[in-house]
Amino acid sequence: MAALPVAPVRADVRTMEILRRRHAVGRKATRGWFVRRLLASADLLAILTAFAAVQLVGGQPFGGAATLTFVLSLPGWVLLAKLYGLYDHDDERTYHTTIDEFGGIFHLVTIGICFLVAVEWVTTHVPPPMGPTLAFWAAALVLVPCARMVARRVSRNSLRYLQNTVIVGAGDVGQLVARKILQHPEYGINLVGFVDATPKTRRPGVEEVPLMGVPDDLATLVEAYDVERVIVAFSQETSEATVDVIRRLNERDIQIDIVPRLFELVGTTVDLHTIEGLPLVGLPPVRPNRSSRLIKRTIDLIGASIGLVVAAPLFAYAAWRIPRESPGPILFRQDRVGLHEQEFSCLKFRTMRSDIDQTVHQEYVRRTMKSDVGPNENGLFKLDRSDAITPFGRFLRRTSLDEVPQLINVLRGEMSLVGPRPCLHYETEHFEQYHFDRFQVPPGLTGLWQVTARANSTFGEALDMDVAYARGWSLGLDLRLLFLTPLQVLKRSTA
Repeated sequence: MAALPVAPVRADVRTMEILRRRHAVGRKATRGWFVRRLLASADLLAILTAFAAVQLVGGQPFGGAATLTFVLSLPGWVLLAKLYGLYDHDDERTYHTTIDEFGGIFHLVTIGICFLVAVEWVTTHVPPPMGPTLAFWAAALVLVPCARMVARRVSRNSLRYLQNTVIVGAGDVGQLVARKILQHPEYGINLVGFVDATPKTRRPGVEEVPLMGVPDDLATLVEAYDVERVIVAFSQETSEATVDVIRRLNERDIQIDIVPRLFELVGTTVDLHTIEGLPLVGLPPVRPNRSSRLIKRTIDLIGASIGLVVAAPLFAYAAWRIPRESPGPILFRQDRVGLHEQEFSCLKFRTMRSDIDQTVHQEYVRRTMKSDVGPNENGLFKLDRSDAITPFGRFLRRTSLDEVPQLINVLRGEMSLVGPRPCLHYETEHFEQYHFDRFQVPPGLTGLWQVTARANSTFGEALDMDVAYARGWSLGLDLRLLFLTPLQVLKRSTA
């Protein structure tokens, strides 16, 4: 069928009204930003109401200490809900209901009340009364879902709930997706238009959906129309070209849905949802949202501060020992590539002589990028430089204590406690295009590669794990890796 002429057009009246309202409030108030705040408020209101109702009906069964503990714990309820992912799906999925998350709500309420009981027992040596505690638990299990339902109903009646959406591909599949979207306004999707270089003749029911341009125009259209969701639906573009278009969107907070075919883009936290039974594979933004980044940064500051205080004796001993084994500085500084490909000076305790030739490592990295490379004679994918390592340096490496100075990088904001391995600039010369997704999160002192594989993987495999971490990032994953890191260090140091 002959292709239609491609000419960018103006969006419809509804889209322009959405843009006018957003710019009127002085910021891009996206669905996620809006719904997360409503849900957090609903959770707090429901928990407070449940507690107050039990207090009033039961004649104040909880004493002053228990009440104070409960009030002080309120921010913790929101944090726990965040860890359970109870604020993260409304902007990722086309349609998400409170029923879909009842398991998480059950765990939230149960764990939260168990914590309050434990605190009361420890501080007063008297457990709170069982009857009122169970009543509080039951009331919260009813009120929290009800409050969330009301919050979602309110949000869906707001213009801020609508997600401006572009479909990449105006062929048979793309037009089918468009027709289903138009038939279901409850999805909260405002269809801005199609993007396709070779669109097909429009089907009945989607004639009015405009053709906005070609895939190369997508980044400009996203900026111009505050697009929050892009659906890739079998355009005539090659898979490589489509992957490149999507990669260019990764720096923006864009929800990307793929009608399943492009398996190269599937990460560890893909979300399968539907439009009237048609499956969509959802790729959440690689870059974490603002609240997640704030929580991650807070954990980094607290953890790094405590770590530096605990490690102060090690710093003092290293300052005495390292120069006596090999003349030179105490700390080894090396330029590494961090968040958004910005270079920074990464710190370590110096474990080798100062006159080491680094070109040997560069050549080793080049060779280990190949998928068919084998391990060294020691069974590991790690360059053997034992002749250049000092005795104290060997101990530091075996215990991973040589990386403790990177806590300073964490305090500076150049690194995180958990993240991809901070890579060297010349290593990026061997990257595939998708490897650059690792730079959407800060490099870490520990991470998925360090915990699960370390020297048992090739450099290329380590990069794949870094990309998997970046695409599948969550606070729960960070906490799990932090807990596993000491166990891995202990295993290696005692091996």
